[in-house]
Amino acid sequence: MEYEGKLIASNDAKVAIVVSKFNKSVTDKLRAGAKSIFLRYGIAENNIDTVWVPGAFEIPAIAKLLLSSNKYDGVCALGSVIKGQTSHYDYVCSGVTSGINQIALEFSTPITFGVLTTDTLEQAQQRAGGKGGNKGEECATDIIELIDLRKQLS
Repeated sequence: MEYEGKLIASNDAKVAIVVSKFNKSVTDKLRAGAKSIFLRYGIAENNIDTVWVPGAFEIPAIAKLLLSSNKYDGVCALGSVIKGQTSHYDYVCSGVTSGINQIALEFSTPITFGVLTTDTLEQAQQRAGGKGGNKGEECATDIIELIDLRKQLS
């Protein structure tokens, strides 16, 4: 047998978007992109929850809480970390990446990683609806495919 997730969503699918408030001019575009994909593929608006967290570092803890609730078929993790003058960037990027990876391995419910890690604000903006596409949209598309794949494999 061969399995592959398809872009098929039922309107009763329940999804969450965990998004950081830090760099909100970028993250709000990621959130809007993810939500638009969910709506486009038929997920009911009242089945799309958005949870705002202070920064990217807080995303894994809240994503884990949501997945532990067993209320969601998938979670999109969205944020934007822009390099500054200190090593704080490295710690935040490492923490959020390893945290989401750990959660992905712990739960069978899909979670996607849409945390931008860029050198400049301009690079982040390009990946939030500019020339680089919208990573929020990509994460939502991936969640829809993973939800379908999970159903096939169950």
